[in-house]
Formats: sequence, structure tokens, C-alpha cells
Amino acid sequence: MQPPWPLTSPCGALREFTSRFHPVRDCAQPDSPADQECPVLSAPVSLHDFATGQLTNLLRAVGLAGSANTATKLLSEALGPGSRLPLSSSPLWPSFVADDHTPVEFSVALARNERPAVRMIVESLAERPDGQANLAAALGVLDRLADRHGLRLDQFERVRELFLPDDPQGDFAFWYSLIVHPSSQEAIKVYLNPDVRGRENGTALVTEGLSRLGLSAALPAVTEHGLRRTGLDRFSFFALDLTDEDRARVKTYVSHDDAVIADVVRAAAAVPDTDPELLADVCELARGGTGPFSRRPLMSSYTFMSGDTDRPSGYSLYIPVRDYVQDDLEACERVLAIMARCGLDTTPFVMALASIVQRPLGDGVGLIAHVSLRLGRPKPGVSVYLSSEAYDVTPPRTTALSA
Repeated sequence: MQPPWPLTSPCGALREFTSRFHPVRDCAQPDSPADQECPVLSAPVSLHDFATGQLTNLLRAVGLAGSANTATKLLSEALGPGSRLPLSSSPLWPSFVADDHTPVEFSVALARNERPAVRMIVESLAERPDGQANLAAALGVLDRLADRHGLRLDQFERVRELFLPDDPQGDFAFWYSLIVHPSSQEAIKVYLNPDVRGRENGTALVTEGLSRLGLSAALPAVTEHGLRRTGLDRFSFFALDLTDEDRARVKTYVSHDDAVIADVVRAAAAVPDTDPELLADVCELARGGTGPFSRRPLMSSYTFMSGDTDRPSGYSLYIPVRDYVQDDLEACERVLAIMARCGLDTTPFVMALASIVQRPLGDGVGLIAHVSLRLGRPKPGVSVYLSSEAYDVTPPRTTALSA
């Protein structure tokens, strides 16, 4: 499928805009040492200040300016003390939240006839970051947030010792998801790593986690549809809402290496009320073809809600669009095409992108990192994930990857 947008599309307009406008962010760029004084700001820029400034701009852009004060305080807390250090030319900790190791990623969640929500994935940084120190910092944040925001930790405590061993393995142990809703208070979710005791133990860990949360009966549906290809399909995240159990969601994520569209259509069939034709079309628009998705993998997530017994009630597909385009201008066009196919207003996405972009879209790839399609309960729609690019910009590819 070819995106139905001419060169005068919103992405083309953004291309023209960013070619003429370069914000003050140059003070924190790697080629302008962060420890030298910025001519506009009175002190070196920290990761904390850079990220909270981006969040403020993003919230204003999508009509959530009234939540900026509370949301930036929440992000500030979650980032941890290591984020207060000057933003140097290279990260102190190689976080896997983003390609350039920035420990925060933003996203905008869109649904029909709904105002957008803003989300952040955050890895807490200790003052002297390493795996164990970062985990300790994150758990310290959790204690403070639980008191301040009335978080419910019941479900988390049931699986805590499973997913948080003394010597965690894998790319991460504990990430936050911070969600700013248009009509309710901020929500907090945690991501845990099935590989934390070794990749070979991931399936057993998720199986036990679901059992402790009373969801064992739903596991066969996930296994049958999402884990069909031995060695290619595997659990990659385990997530919990930190709210009361009547509203809390449990989510399991499955990565699909070298998948084609038919593989994820089968994965989505574990959930009622999904639309296989829409799912296939969105995949093809994001990829520029039918596959295979042989670079970063497609990822399914299964949402379990109160009352679910034999199967999950929600499904999302995460597509790493940055791996299948030449640059962010092409990624922008693909996202607009996906939103058109889903019948969504493109304005919030364009405004969000304009608030984050610090360079011409054609000068890099990865600012638009993922696009996800949500099907089933609780709220169908599309989310677009935007990288902070606090440390680096990935150069554009010389050739497109859609062929």
C-alpha cells in the first residue's frame, strides 16, 4: 500500500518547518559539550530538565496543559537522582528504553471521539547507575509514589520476588509507565522482565506470574495463538497497573522474530472482537509490504481485565516502524496513512510531533519509534511512540527497507 498523502501533507509541512527552525536544544547536543554554559540557560542542561521540558511542550500541544505541573513532577520523581547530572555527550547508563539510551520515551494514545492521552516509559537512574542500583532507585520511587498517589501494590507484591531477584539479568529489571489522561488523575504501570532470571526461564516465569494473579486459565489461549513458532515467539514484558484489582490490567507481551503478517493475525485471534483485516492493513502500511519483519520484531500484547478467565480481552500490536523506513519523514507518512485507515483525526499526532521534533525529519530515523494498534477492550485505537533523542540522532538510511 502507498500512503495516500501528497508532498503537501502535514509531514511535508513539518519538513519545511524544521528545516527553518532550530530550537535552543543545541546547547545540549553532543557536539556542544553539556558542561559548557549554554548562552540562553544559566546552567548546564540536565537529562531531567531536558525531558521534563519536552513533556511540558508535548502536553501543551495535545491540550493537556492543565496536567503539566503534576505530570512533570511525576516524571521528575520516576527518573531518579541520576537524571539530575549534566546531559553529557554519552549516557551514564545504557538504558534500552530508547535507541540512544535515553531512559524515557513518550507516546500519544489516540482513539475515536476521545481526547488524546500522553504516556511515558521511564527507567529510574541511580546517582551512580548500574543494574542493581537502578532497581533500588526505582523501588525507592515506588514507595514514595505509593504514599503520594494512593497506589495499590497488591498484585505487584504477589509477583515481586519472581521478577526482581537480587542479581537481575537481561536488558532491564523495572520500568515505569506514566499515563496522563485527559479527564482523570495520572495512572502508573510497571514493566517487568521475563528474562530477568535468564531467557530460558522466561516462559516459566510468566506462567507462574499469571498463576499467582489467578489467570492460569487464560494462558493456553496466549500460548496457542501467540507462541506457536518455537524459538521465534517469546515473552518479552510483563506489566501491571498499580490500581485496585477491579480496574487493574495485567499485560503479557510476546515478541515475534522474523514474522509475516499472517503470524500476528493468528496471534490476535486469541482475543474476541479483533479485526484481522484492519490488523493486516496496518502492518502493511507500516512495513510498506507484507514482510517479513526481519529487523526489530513485531510485538503482541495481551490485556487481562477483571473477570477474564479463559482468554484475554484486549490485544495490541507494536510495530517498530523506525526499522522499516529510510527516515522520519517516511515514518511520519506511514503513521498518517495508518491513522487514516483507522478513521482517526491526525491533528493531535501532528501537534505532538511538532512539539518534540528538534531537527528536519529527513535528517534522522527513530524519532518516530513505534506505532501500535489496540483492538478489543478496553479502548481500541492507535498509539505513536516518540523518542526524546536526548543523546543522539540515528542517521537516515541511504535506501528504504520496504522492498
